[in-house]
Parts: sequence; C-alpha cells; structure tokens
Amino acid sequence: MNIMGIVLAAGQGKRMKSKLYKVLHKVCGKPMVGHVVHVLEQLQTRRTVVVVGHGAEAVKSYLGDRVEYAMQEQQLGTGHAVLQAKDLLANEDGLTVLLYGDTPLVTSEAVQEMIRVHQEKGAAATVMTAIFDNPFGLGRIIRDENGRVARIVEQKDCTPEEREIKEINSGMYCFDNRKLFEALSQVKNDNSQQEYYLTDVIGILVNQNDIVEAYCTPDAIETLGVNDRVALAEAEQHMRARINRGHMVNGVTLIDPANTYIEADVTIGADTIVYPGSVLKGSTVIGEDGVIGPNADIADSTLGSGVQVKHSVLTEAEVGDGTSIGPYAYLRPGAKLGANVKIGDFVEIKNATLADDVKVSHLSYIGDAVVGRNVNFGCGAITVNYDGFNKQLTEVEDDAFIGSNVNLIAPVKIGKGAYVVAGSTITRDVEEGDMAIARERQVNKPGYADKLRSKFAAKKQASKAGK
Repeated sequence: MNIMGIVLAAGQGKRMKSKLYKVLHKVCGKPMVGHVVHVLEQLQTRRTVVVVGHGAEAVKSYLGDRVEYAMQEQQLGTGHAVLQAKDLLANEDGLTVLLYGDTPLVTSEAVQEMIRVHQEKGAAATVMTAIFDNPFGLGRIIRDENGRVARIVEQKDCTPEEREIKEINSGMYCFDNRKLFEALSQVKNDNSQQEYYLTDVIGILVNQNDIVEAYCTPDAIETLGVNDRVALAEAEQHMRARINRGHMVNGVTLIDPANTYIEADVTIGADTIVYPGSVLKGSTVIGEDGVIGPNADIADSTLGSGVQVKHSVLTEAEVGDGTSIGPYAYLRPGAKLGANVKIGDFVEIKNATLADDVKVSHLSYIGDAVVGRNVNFGCGAITVNYDGFNKQLTEVEDDAFIGSNVNLIAPVKIGKGAYVVAGSTITRDVEEGDMAIARERQVNKPGYADKLRSKFAAKKQASKAGK
C-alpha cells in the first residue's frame, strides 16, 4: 500500500508570543513537528511532505532530509496549505494521511486505525473525530442516516441543535490521494476570511457521491492542538504521563511518576528504579537493575546495568555496569567510566576515560585524562589540564595511588603501581612502581605561635584605632 503523509507546519503561532516558531516548541524534549513526523515514520510512509512557511529554514534545519518540503508563501487557509504539495504528490496513487505540526499527542496507533476504517469502507476521505463534553469553538461532525459524514459545521455556523453535538473534527484526515487534489482544485475562497478551507473538500466529495467516513478516536487528548503556552503545558503533562506509563508497563519502577520527567527518546531497562525529581533527557539509554535518583539530571548519556546515580548531573557521558555516581557529582561531555567505578560527592569528570574499579570518592576534578584500572584518587586530587591556552593530557596507569590534595600538572604520566604522596604537585612523569613526593620539608619553630598571635592582635588593634 502506497501511503503518503502531509504535515501542515506553516503557521507562525502568534499566540505563543515567542521568537521560536510554533511547531519547534518542545514537548517532552522533542519539537512538536518531530513527534508528528515520527508518527508517519512509524507508518512507513513512502513520501512525507512538510508544508512550511514561517520559520521554514529553522524547520528544515531540524528535520533535515527526513522529509520533503513545500512552501506556503502566503497563509491563505488550510486548503491552500495542502495545495502547496500538489506538484510533489498530485500524480501519486495511494492514500494520504494529513496531520498538523502542532498536534504532538497523536499516535501511530490512532492513525493506523483511521487508515483501517478508510480502507474497509472504501472511502474517499476519512476524518479523525473525537468526543468532547465541552466542544465549544470546534467544528462539529454531522452524520447522515447511514452514519457517514455528511458535512462539517464550524461553531459559528452551527444551529442550536448542531451546537449540542459533541463529536468534533480533529482536522486530521486520510484521503484517496488523487481525489484529494482533484477536490482541492474546486475549493473557493468566497467566505469572510477569503481563505481556502480544507473542510470544503469534504462537502465536495459528499456532493459527488463519494464515501466520507469518520474514525472516532477513544482518546480525545490525541487531537489536542497547541496554540499557546497553556496548551503547550497541557500537552507536556499528557505526554509525560503517557511516557511514564509506558516505562512502568515495560518493567521500570517510578516511585513518584508525577515528579519524574522522562523525555520521549529515553530508553530504560527492566527493574531499574527511578526516584522523584529525576530528569532524563535526549537520547539517554539506561540499562537494567539501576537506581536513578533522587534528583538525577541525565542527558544524552549511556548507562550500563546496575548503575546508581544520586543527586548528580550527567551530560553526554558513558557509564559502565555496576558504577555508582554521587551524590553531587558532575559528569561532563566525554566522561567515559568503566565497570564498578566509584564517583563520590563533589567530583567532576570531563573528557576523561576511567577504566574499571577506579575510585574518585570526593572533592576531585579529573579532566582530559586517561586512567587505568584500580586507580585511587584521594580527596581533593585534581588534574591540572589547562595552561590558559591549551588543554593537556594526564595519564595514570593501572594500580596507581594518587594521594589527597595532589595536583597532577599536565602533560604528565603516572606509571603502573606508582604512589603519589598527599599534598604533592607533580610536574614530571613518575615511573612504574616509584613513589613521588613534591612538597617542602616541614619546619617547626618552637614557641613561634604565640609571637604570631601577638603580632596579628596588635595589627588588628591598630586598624581599629585608625578608624
């Protein structure tokens, strides 16, 4: 079956009151138009055309070559928008699914069901509809005696009886492709807005005795269009609940789903527990049996199985199985941790590879480094990787011990099994098995503490007197 898709994404969205074009506003981490295009990708449409206008270059920059584009220079109505795809699609045989770039909650399952109804009934067009208890402002579906769509009536044109109808037009359709473009050529703009309405296509098809059916989605939320920030927040809430439910169904424990934020493209393995306040973003992948949170902020990172992350931030990091992170650790881009690594409180890792069984337990910075297996960094140890102009590499080989408050001045290499004494500032390589100490010998001056106290007290008194 030849399925094509058209996504209308040309509107500026003035009610958003934003410099960002409406369809690029994000819902659960992904621009709205991205959600809609993904639905068509799940349907394996042979061709998908996105109709752009305002913000065309920004939309193209985001979607790239996933779709084809048609330009609507002037905003002359929905019918006019679809007509911009004529040169690309009008000669195709098959069916066309029409969606909107600001309806991010629609699912591929709903669209697939609309296609099924369309094919079973031999329809020229099928409308996705929904039931709303309060349909004010929405177009009503008027059915004939056979239950087919006779016409769509806008709110302002409804009779008192028609206003009582609760079945509404979502604006999403499935069309016989050739009949769609043939009918569009007959649409006129003789209305108060002087626009070409897509809904007029339905009347044209009915008048020529074509079959127009309706598929009423059981979840009306799928038809929610986003026109302002209030609706954007509502869409975010609904999608977040849907995403969280999907993870729980797949075996993930969310202690408090209402306070857990998981974006659309995140993957989590079974038996992982996610505690409240956690924010999982981008292309993050988390393995099985992990413990995430509370208050973990993880973006575009890959975590193995059995990983624990508590009160910490990870961005573009890789973490091996059984590793524990936090509390209050920061893994920056390029951090690559092996298995069973311990990253403790107030530790920052940046562009560094740490092999298995490394321990960096507290108050340390490891940047631009390659660290071997079973290395221990004491409290306050750091790699000094930046000279004000260039970043330099620190290498620490297997089984080395780096004492507390050690400064490793890059470029420098610490050999296998070497021991660097606490408080040292290391500027030269340390060979395998050596001990390095780089600090002045301690000197004690008997009784000098009292002399210092007297000196400092006199200075303080003189300062007060001067005021």
